Amino acid sequence: MVAAGRSGTDGGAPTHAAPATTVARLRARLWGTLRDRGRRVRGIGGLALQAGLAAALSWLVVRQVLHVSQPVFAPISAVSTLAASVGQRLRRTVELIIGVTVGVLVGDLLLTVTGTGWWQLALIVVLAILVALFLAGSAAVVIQAGATAVLIATLSPSVRDLEIPRFVDALVGGAVALLVTAVLLPLSPLRVLNRAARPVLDLLSTTLDATAGALADGDIDRALVARTKLRENKDELRALIEATQGAREASTLSPVHWHERHGPVGRYAQAAEPIDRAMRNAGTLIRRAVTVIEDGEQVPKALPGAVADLAAAVRLLKRQFAAGHEPTEARARALRAVCAAGDAYREGVGFSGAVVVAQVRTTTSDLLVATGLAQEVANRLVRRAFGRPRRPADDRR
Repeated sequence: MVAAGRSGTDGGAPTHAAPATTVARLRARLWGTLRDRGRRVRGIGGLALQAGLAAALSWLVVRQVLHVSQPVFAPISAVSTLAASVGQRLRRTVELIIGVTVGVLVGDLLLTVTGTGWWQLALIVVLAILVALFLAGSAAVVIQAGATAVLIATLSPSVRDLEIPRFVDALVGGAVALLVTAVLLPLSPLRVLNRAARPVLDLLSTTLDATAGALADGDIDRALVARTKLRENKDELRALIEATQGAREASTLSPVHWHERHGPVGRYAQAAEPIDRAMRNAGTLIRRAVTVIEDGEQVPKALPGAVADLAAAVRLLKRQFAAGHEPTEARARALRAVCAAGDAYREGVGFSGAVVVAQVRTTTSDLLVATGLAQEVANRLVRRAFGRPRRPADDRR
């Protein structure tokens, strides 16, 4: 018979344990969400300031200099230009002007022939979009052409001389946006690159570290988690590629950063493609490491060490890029990984272990190219290091 005055336990576990765990998880999730939102605001804060300044300046120019009573389109054009991905703002300005020009020309021409009305509006928009697609094929040009055609078709009968102000507004808005980006509030190209590269390089180094530990301990679960994490890298790589475009644009347009075009920023911006290749080759390395553990292949002590050295090289690359230094230490550590891989190969590895060794070499070559070396030089250094036994050295990472 069950006692009515039962204690708050079930099999020795307190009844409040489950709610407490749930609350702890919700609290951790809430703090994680707040941190993510905070990082997002910090990352976009500079863009918000640029957009506000560009909108205000374009309004002042059109109102005070050109004496337009309702300067609406210029601030819209300025914000639209700055809303483009960093690295595509000069292109967005040109697209704005082309789109507005197409919309104005098509709208004026057809209004002269057909007059105004609902079907004329439909015809004007369709033709403006088709002409924009034929001339440029860009979504931004198509949107601007269609929107301008709508304005011309609907407002021209009641607003005189709309065409020239619309074109001038687009020109002023785009020009002011570029002025703000290049001179008044230029973004630091190195900061843009660091912000985008940090998640990519952190993901690569942590998954390689986890793989090294999994090989050393024969931990298949840890290797599987590393494999899954590295597969989820599309957003990080896309952000890095966009950041390289932005850095090139900033160092080209802004006089403040002209001196950086051929220095740290230029070297950093060229690293996106080889880092992408390194991510893909590291993915193959990790997949084969999983097979090594699953098949129970021999794992020489030097093999986990090689993968760990590769992870350490990635961390050094991140630090030296962030500081704007020549990444000589990262190169040395990456070649140390190749030496260790050569030791493991000579000691004896199975089929999948040999693939891991080969991917250490290939990933190292990619990282060396990311540091600014030519592909031929990187390959030669890797071949030389593979045949040289690893020397005892400081293993600090």
